[in-house]
Amino acid sequence: MKKQTAMSRDYAATARTLSEALPYLQRFNDAIVVIKFGGHAMGDDDAMASFARDIVLLQQVGVNPVIVHGGGPMINEMLKKLGVVSEFVDGMRVTDAATVRVVEMVLSGSVNKRIVQAINAQGGRAVGLSGKDANLVVCDPADPKLGFVGVPAEVDPKVLQSLFKDNIIPVVAPLGAGRAGETFNINGDVVAGAIAAALQADRLQLLTDVAGVKNAAGDVVTELSAQDVERMIAEGTIAGGMIPKVETALRAVRAGVRACTIVDGRVANSVLLELFTDHGAGSMIRA
Repeated sequence: MKKQTAMSRDYAATARTLSEALPYLQRFNDAIVVIKFGGHAMGDDDAMASFARDIVLLQQVGVNPVIVHGGGPMINEMLKKLGVVSEFVDGMRVTDAATVRVVEMVLSGSVNKRIVQAINAQGGRAVGLSGKDANLVVCDPADPKLGFVGVPAEVDPKVLQSLFKDNIIPVVAPLGAGRAGETFNINGDVVAGAIAAALQADRLQLLTDVAGVKNAAGDVVTELSAQDVERMIAEGTIAGGMIPKVETALRAVRAGVRACTIVDGRVANSVLLELFTDHGAGSMIRA
């Protein structure tokens, strides 16, 4: 009998993985998946290329992906270079007229186009836009004290649906248009949740630099209901920066998104693991 080599065993494992993924591939055929991309992967070329390859693969197997990105560290770096001094109120940056111009330049410019180029380099067809394009996201001010910081008031996803028909992957910068034509900076998770709700997406993925939602013992909870999340917030188990993420997830699933997952973006191929394996990745929240 022919001796099985290590390489042939690897091939067998790959074939088995593909075969086991079939039910998930069928489940997500023609599904809409909104992915909030952020964290360390945005600053690492290899991680960016890996993420882009996964997104192209998603589309190849019939998924309609929408990428919404952040860019806080890049904004901070550019503000520092330009000597723009920020004012803070209750720990939050005030986005004045000078700051919002820098924010738009960084998010709609360098950050957005870097992601677009990474997807195109992997054989996909991506187009960059912001919430201002085609009135995708119309905003109201989040708090007058914070200046041009907005919250989505209206989302019109028709431009995204048009791109799906042409097999184009939308990459959305978290900016919105005010009712008087102003530009508003919006939290990336919040934009992703609002877009997912408007599209009635099958999945919202929030990529982050933590393993997921943890219980009091420090273990990652793989699946939670809305009631579980509310109880863990009240108990103080969910705290700090995780609170706005789970609140975004709750708003999305209550608005019709089938499920939201908080995914550890540091794990290689986490987008695919979450959708196409039994193991999944991170914490899933359902209504």
